Amino acid sequence: MKPKYTPLRPVRRGLAASATALCILALTACSDNDYTELDKGHDLLTLTVNQAAEQLSEATHASEAVTLNWTTGTNHGNGNRIDYTLEIAPAGTDFANAYVAVDHQTQVYSWTATHENLNALLRDKFYATEGQDIALDARVTATVSGETEVQTSTATFSATPYQPVTSTLYLVGDATPSGWDAAHATEMKRTDNGKFTWEGNLKTGSLKFLTTLGEWIPSYNKGADDKMVLRTSFDDPDEQWQITEDHFYRVDVNLLTLEMTLTQTDGEAPRFDNLYFVGQPTGWGFVKMVKDPLDSFLFRYGRFFENGGGGEFKFGTAEGAWENMLKATQPNAPYTDTSMAFIAGYDPDNKWFLQESETGKAYKICVDIRDGRERMMMREFVPYEMIYLVGDATPNGWDLGNATPMTATDDPFVFTWTGTLSAGELKFSFDKQSDWNGAWLMNSAGNGVEPTGQVEQGLFINKSDDYLKGQYLETNIGDIDNKWRIMSAGSYTITINQLEETVSIVKN
Repeated sequence: MKPKYTPLRPVRRGLAASATALCILALTACSDNDYTELDKGHDLLTLTVNQAAEQLSEATHASEAVTLNWTTGTNHGNGNRIDYTLEIAPAGTDFANAYVAVDHQTQVYSWTATHENLNALLRDKFYATEGQDIALDARVTATVSGETEVQTSTATFSATPYQPVTSTLYLVGDATPSGWDAAHATEMKRTDNGKFTWEGNLKTGSLKFLTTLGEWIPSYNKGADDKMVLRTSFDDPDEQWQITEDHFYRVDVNLLTLEMTLTQTDGEAPRFDNLYFVGQPTGWGFVKMVKDPLDSFLFRYGRFFENGGGGEFKFGTAEGAWENMLKATQPNAPYTDTSMAFIAGYDPDNKWFLQESETGKAYKICVDIRDGRERMMMREFVPYEMIYLVGDATPNGWDLGNATPMTATDDPFVFTWTGTLSAGELKFSFDKQSDWNGAWLMNSAGNGVEPTGQVEQGLFINKSDDYLKGQYLETNIGDIDNKWRIMSAGSYTITINQLEETVSIVKN
């Protein structure tokens, strides 16, 4: 499995830094806008390589592998800015099919690649083979408006790529919640490259790990000394781990070290995997709610209730099933009543009731299904007037006060944006609260995970909202900072529905 091609981000200096910091940089000056003063028309364009590692490794995927630096060159004393283009290509190809790392940018004098980004470039752009060294030529070109002379400088470096491990992992086996159904195997949570975790109930039986939902090969199986071994053929041994006691377990996997640990814990797993909103507003149809990514006991649902579209509602635990439901503890309970009870049979059949005067509004619902501590929390939702892009992948970087605004649509809950993203991190602010403790839409899949290119569930957090913080009994949302990682620079279209808390980040 090849990773996606990963354009990399040049390092910008000068505009976002303080004047003091600018003065101490070797390749910039305090009078950066005065090119006549900067180079006096005499500087020779020179490209140099600072290589931290030649053998690339996924174990150090986020560490610097190589940095290319260049001097300013000359603007021939005409005071015009200098545009820089940096190209990288396999050595000896005369830059045919080169990767353009910097494309006609000004005030850029350096480009850095991590192990992961350089590895993706070598494999996907240059079709390099893991474990085999590849030599690369780099060329920086400087052009000045009004001048015909083109300045160039070249340098050579080399690197050895690696085969990245899978970005998805699933539990399968009769010890697991999904049994031997590969198409519905239990997904683990990816916490970093090669690292996955899962908590839940395991039964007496066996288990192994699949890399792709619905596919038996490749898989990770039990090897010698309980080490994991990658199984790539049905002819390979199919040894599995054995669970000898029904219990709540934490499963931790590190594919880079081929280690797997099973730990019995005192935790509890939710007794239902799904929850459904059902009632008069849906014509008594079952609408699946969203499981909270931080707390598997919480389920969420956002809905605009049209005028006159209120009435009774309750919550089902299986689609179409009228038994085993979560209901109000009194007849016609107001939507502000948080009391809730699990009813195994049909009676009592108490429900909440949304009055007609309470319709024509949007609401967000959160249901906590903890046994004996069930709660139904429902509150009116007023849409934010704007949503902003924040992160070093965005046009204005981490400058929260100057964050990039999206565009409103005819739907007050939906915002969109089309523009250029760099390789880097991305999240969304709803209020640009200066202490960074405001309202955010973050990556529900974890920190540093790529967008799917499809509509995906986001994670809405307001770190200043006591009501929202109180919904999480075991999680401090103030510590959460999950961002998307844009691996491939280019033009993107982003759409956010703040009522449904969904986002799509699609490369054009």
